[in-house]
Amino acid sequence: MAVKLLPPTPEQLRPVPGLELGVAMAGVRKPGRKDLLLMRLAEGGTVAGVFTQNRFCAAPVLLARRHLDSGAAPRALVINTGNANAGTGEDGLRRAQTVCAAVAAQLGCAVEQVLPFSTGVIMEPLPADRIVAGLPAAAADLRADNWSDAAQAIMTTDTIPKAASRSLKLGSRTLTITGIAKGAGMIKPNMATMLGFVATDAAVPAGLLHSLLREAADASFNSITVDGDTSTNDSFMLIATGASGVKIASADSPEYAALRDAVMAVSIELAQAIVRDGEGATKFITVTVQGGRDREECRRIGYAIAHSPLVKTAFFASDPNLGRILAAIGYAGVTDLDTSKVDLYLDQVLVARQGGRNPEYREEDGNAVMKQPEITVRVDLHRGPAEATLWTCDFSFDYVKINAEYRT
Repeated sequence: MAVKLLPPTPEQLRPVPGLELGVAMAGVRKPGRKDLLLMRLAEGGTVAGVFTQNRFCAAPVLLARRHLDSGAAPRALVINTGNANAGTGEDGLRRAQTVCAAVAAQLGCAVEQVLPFSTGVIMEPLPADRIVAGLPAAAADLRADNWSDAAQAIMTTDTIPKAASRSLKLGSRTLTITGIAKGAGMIKPNMATMLGFVATDAAVPAGLLHSLLREAADASFNSITVDGDTSTNDSFMLIATGASGVKIASADSPEYAALRDAVMAVSIELAQAIVRDGEGATKFITVTVQGGRDREECRRIGYAIAHSPLVKTAFFASDPNLGRILAAIGYAGVTDLDTSKVDLYLDQVLVARQGGRNPEYREEDGNAVMKQPEITVRVDLHRGPAEATLWTCDFSFDYVKINAEYRT
């Protein structure tokens, strides 16, 4: 069960003018479930994307990159769940291309204007015929207020659909930012760590939109981990329809700063939702490392803690076996770290001071914190001004069960 996470209601998700979403049941892997999402973008919009760095990246990732690089203005996104179309070689590319061609014919645009995305089981042939057969139903379902169904249609092992929305007043006009994401396992930051789609009705040039996307990704989807595995299909897309008439042309403008804050807020909410719904998760854990020489070493130490199976299982058991955290700090790769200066906190409880057990620390205080569903681990390195915050979850029995039975 997700950690303090409720599914969004349709009323909470604001339509983004200039973008329509349609959902269908294509039977990609299992019958009777929403597994196909079609997005139609009005003319004049811009799209930016960042993708997994896994060398076995999926066919749709290769094709989406290729279509973005072609310079053709994107008009449609098509997403299927149930099959990743990864580890499928040239045949996978042909099948993804078949889907793009069918979308182009359905919506009356060029093939290069279609961006494909897939998620699900790796190394199985994409049932392109089922997806193509489901496209007319998805097209017939296209509407601007369909974000709730869209969030459901991209789920795999997720237990709860993930969506977030904000509105932003700029003078006499209002901007909307709404997004959806999926992810629960194979979550480790290496851009990206799941599927995420965020849209706004601002008008933003492609180059500026990409800069905004990179910044938002770094603060959100590149700051989470569930199990340390980087998926073959991870993609994070930012769409600007321009339908509001609000033009944002410079990163130095106050309008850009306001849009940036709203996009960051939506992205962080979606990223944290992925961790809260991590496979088998019972605890949501914030890891903050401060006092570093630079942000990168803070992140390196933070991820050593967040990735450690020993740390994560201790959190699941509510066992303050906190020497595991010190051990993770020590092997993080900061070779000149002076451990005699390191302090470690669980929430407000000072566990270790100057590299050793705090003489005033009591086991029952640590145990009380560990029993909470939300926990903050704070490390102070006392060597500089930098800091970084990451989010992770615990490892439970259910994580093993979910992944052992994933294909059954």
